[in-house]
Amino acid sequence: MKEILVLYYSLHGSVKQLAQHLAHGVESVPGMAARVRTVPKVMSESDAPAKLVPDSGAPFANHQDLRDCIGLAVGSPTRFGNMAAAMKYFWDGTSGLWLNGDLVDKPACVFTSTASLHGGQEATLMSMMTPLLHHGMVIVGLPYSNPELNLTRSGGTPYGASHWAGPDGRQPISEEERKLAFAQGKRLAEIAGKLSA
Repeated sequence: MKEILVLYYSLHGSVKQLAQHLAHGVESVPGMAARVRTVPKVMSESDAPAKLVPDSGAPFANHQDLRDCIGLAVGSPTRFGNMAAAMKYFWDGTSGLWLNGDLVDKPACVFTSTASLHGGQEATLMSMMTPLLHHGMVIVGLPYSNPELNLTRSGGTPYGASHWAGPDGRQPISEEERKLAFAQGKRLAEIAGKLSA
């Protein structure tokens, strides 16, 4: 099996749910498996990971996960139109991979969740693309051949899957958002398979 790394940070669970739908899309492609990983919360007082091992759920990602995958999906909640500090902290530590060109030509996509409907989803998605482009990765978006992009009244952009969680973070993932996350995972896996052949 070839693996796609689904790497996310989720504080209240919305990005984790999107990651799961995206992973199902990856695994709908024959011969593909999703390796789901997360990153630890960063403590602002110490500028270091809060924990070395997660209490439950997906394991924390390491550089070998990035080397092993043939494609990558990155998800983070929106923080003022940018990725969360925990995800930024992880990418800031990947200069060794950059120096070796370990991620060059691998396809990648991004996804996010926001509390407010116009809370910077597209800006966050584009901010997550920046380190991927510096690593030489090939960005995979969501084409308008997915009809849900024209039907959604919540999340969903051509830059990547997204979710509107609401001010209290309890807004469930809509059917359109779910379908778009699945479609993004499937498209990433299909393209990764072609590029790695």
